[in-house]
Amino acid sequence: MSPPEPPPVRLKIVSSGLTDVGKKRDHNEDSFLIDEDLKLFVVADGMGGHAGGGTASRIAVETIDRELRQARATQGSALDARTALQDSPIPEAIRAAVERACIAIYSKAQEDPRLAGMGTTVISLLLKDDHAFFAHVGDSRAYLVRGDLIQQISEDHSLVNEQIKAGMITPEEAKHSRYKNIITRSVGFEEEVQVDVMGLLSEPGDVFILCSDGMANMVEDPEILQVARHFPLAEVPQKLIDLANERGGDDNITVIAVQVQAEAAVPRPAETGEHASV
Repeated sequence: MSPPEPPPVRLKIVSSGLTDVGKKRDHNEDSFLIDEDLKLFVVADGMGGHAGGGTASRIAVETIDRELRQARATQGSALDARTALQDSPIPEAIRAAVERACIAIYSKAQEDPRLAGMGTTVISLLLKDDHAFFAHVGDSRAYLVRGDLIQQISEDHSLVNEQIKAGMITPEEAKHSRYKNIITRSVGFEEEVQVDVMGLLSEPGDVFILCSDGMANMVEDPEILQVARHFPLAEVPQKLIDLANERGGDDNITVIAVQVQAEAAVPRPAETGEHASV
């Protein structure tokens, strides 16, 4: 008989998020969501003018949150079950939520001519046990800080990234390209969108950074790493926003920082001789 599988590590999630208009814009089209109950975190960077961009990003975060709450209400046992990373139903639930947001934004734009052409980026993170799942459209980003390393988890859906992959320009040239703000996918501009979904195993101490391009375009990866490692998590979003504003603050800036912490293991009743209450 094989030995029983050890219980999963109990993890505690701590988060902090902020958004800032920046130095050059007179309104903020970014929206973000921190749902501690679902362990769901979303950054959306809207586009489409004064009314449209803010409306699109707000609809996105509200719809994703609502759809995943409904999914948990109707599929709770499946979503809560502990599975291998590749067998989890959560990625499809997140994908469906972003697709519903796309339909909602597109439909709203059809109803109101003032909102025509609006859309938004989306980067979302949902944590379950030691699994981290991402759904991504556009050029808002997710980073993982683990120890002394930082890695960009999402891949930009942008014109300059396509040019980099084709060997047409270098990453350094992309930073200064006049096309750096052109994205190749967005949520809501059309009725359907292709959503990238990713998953990884998280470890105690991991820090995830979700951000709009207003931060990513202004702050280098090593600087993000240093801020995440040397400041309390509650201060990380403000520190990164301040850095982006010091470099010009050309766009709205939104940052969410999420840290995975290990909780002390709870002894089993058999180990203590006591009965556990439920």
